[in-house]
Amino acid sequence: MKKATSMKKSGANEAKAGASPSQHIDARIKELGDWRGDMLARIRSIIKQAVPDVVEEWKWRGVPVWEHNGIICTGETYKAVVKMTFARGAALDDPTDLFNSSLEGNTRRAIDFHQGDRIDEKALKALIREAAALNVSARAARKKPKGA
Repeated sequence: MKKATSMKKSGANEAKAGASPSQHIDARIKELGDWRGDMLARIRSIIKQAVPDVVEEWKWRGVPVWEHNGIICTGETYKAVVKMTFARGAALDDPTDLFNSSLEGNTRRAIDFHQGDRIDEKALKALIREAAALNVSARAARKKPKGA
């Protein structure tokens, strides 16, 4: 018979059950405590600058999500990469070729950030704003009555 072992809870999971999504994201950044936490914090700051009324969510058992009339992007952290996945990335114009991951899909596109990578803030903000605008236009199109 196998003995049950206790697992250490992550900082993000240690946050109070009633914690806000923003508090969960704060805890994840602190928990990481290395370049990935710094990168996630930087990405988060850029998102908030690009779309000041962005809504932060905490979904799928621990994934930071940023929304504006729908999901703009997620911020996943892995051992060697911080992945910023745009929910409707395939529909976005990417003139500076920021997307470098998940390029084969019909819907999503991602940017993998590795340790030491520099962020083209101007291009990333433009991409984030474009994703938010796409969500707004898609929502408006869904609300139009048929035949209008």
